[in-house]
Amino acid sequence: MERWRNGDAGETPLTARLHAERARGSVRLSMESTGLKTLREEGSLKIRLPSGSSQAILINTAGGIAGGDRYRIEIEAGGESRLAIASQAAERVYRTLGPSAEIAVSHRVRDRARLIWLPQETILFDESGLSRRLEVDLDREAFFLGMESTVLGRHESGERIRHIAFRENWSVRRDGRLLHSERLRIDGALPRSGAELGDAGAFATLLLVSRDAEAHVEACRNRLGPGAGVSAWDGRLVIRLLEEDGFRLRKRLLALFPVLLPPAEIPRVWLI
Repeated sequence: MERWRNGDAGETPLTARLHAERARGSVRLSMESTGLKTLREEGSLKIRLPSGSSQAILINTAGGIAGGDRYRIEIEAGGESRLAIASQAAERVYRTLGPSAEIAVSHRVRDRARLIWLPQETILFDESGLSRRLEVDLDREAFFLGMESTVLGRHESGERIRHIAFRENWSVRRDGRLLHSERLRIDGALPRSGAELGDAGAFATLLLVSRDAEAHVEACRNRLGPGAGVSAWDGRLVIRLLEEDGFRLRKRLLALFPVLLPPAEIPRVWLI
């Protein structure tokens, strides 16, 4: 489909103009045991880290994401630092006239640092386009908990998704070796078979990488109940959730976080 074509090669004059006019933003944050080391911001993407806090808030001042927008987030934690990052609010991805928006997230977790990546929900509207990439590079003793949650329209407003262009790529490495990789691609109508989304209007994937990841399996299964996929092996725990709408998905995530994290590391913006 011409309208969903992504990338610069062979793009139409319309998509080239949209790319030129769209929002851009990037942040770079690095933490060490002694505290903040680097903080850089460009464009409409901001990050706030209150003095003495280990919780950072990611803010998009553009007020949403539209086709052709491009964002980059680079986070590094080293030593024995602890850093939890969440977005200020749910992110909305609006209808595109051609190109997809792009979000590239890169995490580097060194030594015995702990990095928690828990952005709030991404809401995809009908005929929106989004390409999201998550790359994580971990040292052997590092701790990482990452999540992406996606809502297909606002169920309470009666919105229904007919067509979207959505791509999500995860690559997680430990000591330079690929530990976890997954690819999701939806182009056009939503895949509604029983082996795919079914009737779900929201979904989430969580990945925990730690020395004791396998020890959380039973507690997670007991807390989430049927309808959730929980598995663990080789120092990683993977959880997949499908829900009817974003409200129900959020409730299940809030019930899950205390199983995986101490209270002080759960981002406060999730609890408001």
